[in-house]
Amino acid sequence: MASMLQGAPWLIAHTSMLATNQPSKVSVYGNDYVMWKDAKGNVHALPNACPHMGAMLSEGWCEIESNGESAIACPFHALRFDASGCTVLPDTHKKTLPLLKPLELIVQGDFIWTYGGCEPKVEIPNVLNEIVKSYKFIGHTGDRSVKTDLLTMLLNMHDYNHQNGTHRELFRITEVHFQKFIDQGHLSHAFYEMPTAPYSLTEKIKKPDLFLLPSRLKAHLENHFPSFVIFCTETSLGKITQCHFFVPEDENRTRTYILLFAQVNHPMFIVFGKTFLDFAKVIVDQDADILGKIYPNSPQKVKLNNEVGMDWVKRNFASFPNVVEPSLSK
Repeated sequence: MASMLQGAPWLIAHTSMLATNQPSKVSVYGNDYVMWKDAKGNVHALPNACPHMGAMLSEGWCEIESNGESAIACPFHALRFDASGCTVLPDTHKKTLPLLKPLELIVQGDFIWTYGGCEPKVEIPNVLNEIVKSYKFIGHTGDRSVKTDLLTMLLNMHDYNHQNGTHRELFRITEVHFQKFIDQGHLSHAFYEMPTAPYSLTEKIKKPDLFLLPSRLKAHLENHFPSFVIFCTETSLGKITQCHFFVPEDENRTRTYILLFAQVNHPMFIVFGKTFLDFAKVIVDQDADILGKIYPNSPQKVKLNNEVGMDWVKRNFASFPNVVEPSLSK
C-alpha cells in the first residue's frame, strides 16, 4: 500500500463519465468495484465480486427500485444488490444484512472522490470546485489503464524535459525553455515555453485542426500531489484548463484520464471543442506508449537540467503524507 500512497484522495470519475443506470468497473488499491449512477443522480459503488459465486457485478445491469434508486443485478444468477450491499434471496422475500461493503464516495458537484476505503491523510483539494465557477466543462478523454506503478507515472508527468521527445509527434515540440518552479509542499507550479516546428500551409489545409496548434506553447502546470496536474494555456479561441488525473489501480497499474475546461472568448471554440479533446487524448496515448517502452529498474546515470519536478515527486512520495524540506523553488 505504501507504494500507492494509502490515504490520499483520488478522483475516480466525473459524473459525465457515468451513464444513468449503467454499471462500470473502477479499481483502487488493488480492489475492483462496480460503480453506477441512478436516475436521481446518486452515485454508488460496491465491491465488484458477487458474494454468491464471484461474478463481476460490473458485467450485470441496473434495476430500478420502488424508491426511484437502482440496484445492481448479478449477471450470473440475477441477484439484486442495493446501494447498501443487501439482497433478497430467492423465495425468501426478505432483505439480507449487507453482504457487500459500499466504497465510501465523496461527491462534490460533478466530482467523485474516494480514499479507497483507507483512512484519509490528505484533504481533497478545492481547486476543481473553483475551476467550475468560471470555466465551462468541455468533456473527458484519454481514460485508460496503464501498466506502470504510480511513482513511475508521476515521474513521467513531472519530467519537463520529455516534451520534445514523447510529444514531438503531432505537436512538433523542438525544445523546452524552463522558466520557474514554485514549491509549496504538496502543491507546486511549473512554468515553461516550448517552441514548435511549423506545419506547412498545405499540411494545414489537408488537416484544418492543425491551425489550432500555436507556434509556441506556453505552459503553466499546477501540480497537486499526488492525484492530478492542471495544465493551463491560452489559445486564440479561449483559455484552456486541462486536468490530468491519476488513480493507483494496483501496485503495477495506474489509471489516467483528462477533464477539459475552458473560458470561451470566441464562438468557434464550441465547434473545435472536440478537437482540443482529441489533442488531449494524443498526449495521454503518447505518455502511455513511452511508459511501455522503458526499463523501470534501469539505473539513472545521467541527470538533466530542470528535473526539479521529478525531485519534488520523489521527495513527497518518500515523506507522504508529511511535507518536508527542502523547498525546490527556483
